[in-house]
Amino acid sequence: MTRRKHTSTFKSQVALEAIRGENTIAEIASRHNVHPGQVQNWKASALSNFTKLFEGSSKLIDNSEEKVSVLQRKVGELTIENDFLKKSCTISPKRRSKKW
Repeated sequence: MTRRKHTSTFKSQVALEAIRGENTIAEIASRHNVHPGQVQNWKASALSNFTKLFEGSSKLIDNSEEKVSVLQRKVGELTIENDFLKKSCTISPKRRSKKW
């Protein structure tokens, strides 16, 4: 018998169904063609990691705000460099007549 690899979406759907408790673990397992012990493991994993879902959201917001400010500074620097290079690369009419 070969091992099947289940996607994280499938695992989360089965775990959520088990958490809801509308059907027994055996019914859920037979409907999805997995072992009841696997359903229990996915349910336990989901419940143990559930609190981490809400803890990470504030860290993500802080981190993204920091990244935005860094990127805005970089855009400012590049704009200044671009303006400088445009001004320095323009050839005055006097220089066009001269041959190098």
